[in-house]
Amino acid sequence: MENEPAYHAAERRIEWLTLGIGAAAAMYAGLRWSWSHAVGILAGTALAWINYRWLKQGLDALAKLSTAQEGADKVRIPKRVYFKFIGRYALIIVVVCAIFVGSLLPAISVLGGLFTLVAAALLGILYELVRGVARPGAD
Repeated sequence: MENEPAYHAAERRIEWLTLGIGAAAAMYAGLRWSWSHAVGILAGTALAWINYRWLKQGLDALAKLSTAQEGADKVRIPKRVYFKFIGRYALIIVVVCAIFVGSLLPAISVLGGLFTLVAAALLGILYELVRGVARPGAD
């Protein structure tokens, strides 16, 4: 694939934007409200980042397997791929339930931290759009 380096750059950009937005939001929340809100945002951001990484790793593994096992009668998928697809949901559910039930952190802050991935993806898209407009004819 000729655009593979660009895709990897966009994936890395989403990763560091997620962490950066989460850190900035946590600092703001800590100064504006309380440090428990800051920790909640950091917890949600960490969960969002792990979720994204595991999703990306699982999809990369499936793409490599589909290429490597092309034409095979029975495709073998390693258990770690299943774990990363299902485990990311299980991890989020367990941690969020523990936080909500135990009232360890403000729920709204944890949810806000989870949405840092959405904000990072939107900023990544905006960056690509602006970069594409700045370089007309670039494909």
